[in-house]
Amino acid sequence: MAKDFLHELRWRGLLHEATPGVEELLAAGPVKGYIGFDPTADSLHVGNLVQIMLLTHLQRCGHIPIALVGGATGMVGDPSGKKAERQLQDEDSLRHNTACIRAQLARFIDLDRGGAQLVNNHDWFKGIGFLDFIRDVGKHITVNYMMAKDSVKNRLETGISFTEFSYQLVQGYDFVHLHRSLGVKLQMGGSDQWGNITTGTELIRRMDGGEAHAITSPLLTKADGSKFGKSEGGNVWLDPKRTSPYRFYQFWLNAADADAERFVRIFTTWEQADVEARIAEHARAPHLRQLQKSLAEDLTRRLHGEEEVREAIRASEFLFKPWTVEQLRSYPPKFWETLEECIPGYRTVQVPEPVAEGDLAGVSRQQVLGGIPVVKLLARTGFLSSFSEARRAIKEGSISVNGVKVTEEQQELGGQDLVQDRYLLLQRGRKNYFLVRAE
Repeated sequence: MAKDFLHELRWRGLLHEATPGVEELLAAGPVKGYIGFDPTADSLHVGNLVQIMLLTHLQRCGHIPIALVGGATGMVGDPSGKKAERQLQDEDSLRHNTACIRAQLARFIDLDRGGAQLVNNHDWFKGIGFLDFIRDVGKHITVNYMMAKDSVKNRLETGISFTEFSYQLVQGYDFVHLHRSLGVKLQMGGSDQWGNITTGTELIRRMDGGEAHAITSPLLTKADGSKFGKSEGGNVWLDPKRTSPYRFYQFWLNAADADAERFVRIFTTWEQADVEARIAEHARAPHLRQLQKSLAEDLTRRLHGEEEVREAIRASEFLFKPWTVEQLRSYPPKFWETLEECIPGYRTVQVPEPVAEGDLAGVSRQQVLGGIPVVKLLARTGFLSSFSEARRAIKEGSISVNGVKVTEEQQELGGQDLVQDRYLLLQRGRKNYFLVRAE
């Protein structure tokens, strides 16, 4: 039995506003609903996940999701929520970005099932001339109607170009085209898109005498009022080249308790009873952060796959759980790549000294390492501030290399000490780590 889509949105906290009659439309049978995504970058970010989950839940409830990539509207730029005009994109960049975004959407939505698909509005706009557009579309919407939209009113003092002013007509015509060609009767988006979406429903009514509907979700902020989707390093992207699986995992793992309770409703496909049980369990022992861990694991697995989530978890736990020297040496290369991000004191160094490139022909990293006194390595890498501090630390017995305690300051490290023919893990005490990658 198909789920009630509006009920699903309500209990998940995903319903902000809907046009009258949408409940009857959804109850009558499978409905095609679409959301547009901006292709001005080659990756979506976690802020887009709210809209991706709207389509995900729509499909789970027996309806048909249509994802629209704005290859044409990306050349114009949506003024909604913007204080200044955005830099416009060229066609080649938008084509590349569209291909990347499709792959990311496919991790959450089955774009090959039951009519679900991804469309690009450049496919229909490329054949429409300017005069045709203002004659066939522009005449149906008054300037007064367009001026009343918040996306326009909020820019009147700072100025808005005709390009951005016309954006709502361009997006509105997307809805008209999809209504005519695919029978799409629902458009969804964030609450800041209400004006653009209802321009589309109005165009469908005036141009074709048809009926169409809108649903919007609340704009998501964190419990402390800060913008969702940002970390200290900026946007958290869905592309692993921009945001690694480890950083993506950490973003969800570090969510505040109040945020985690909302996030598991919005960003998972778990059933309501399961979500409520997990929240109740978390409330009994919040210090264990089980809600954050399960959320981070679920989303990282869905986006990046099983291997990546396994290494993200292993690297995250590495600094806080005991391990043996044998375990350390058994970890695969992927783990060490992830550990580079996990340990704050990570350095790539040439050991023992820079060597002229011509002298390295046929020489392995093990041979380059040669034999270097550990006291020299500790100081030269910057792990410890000086040779004297390194000597004191060794004397007090607090230094380990790859989990093995150093007892003599003149002890030499050789190529046999490199893990994966590349790494040395330096440690002072139990919690102070430093990773050296030999080049």
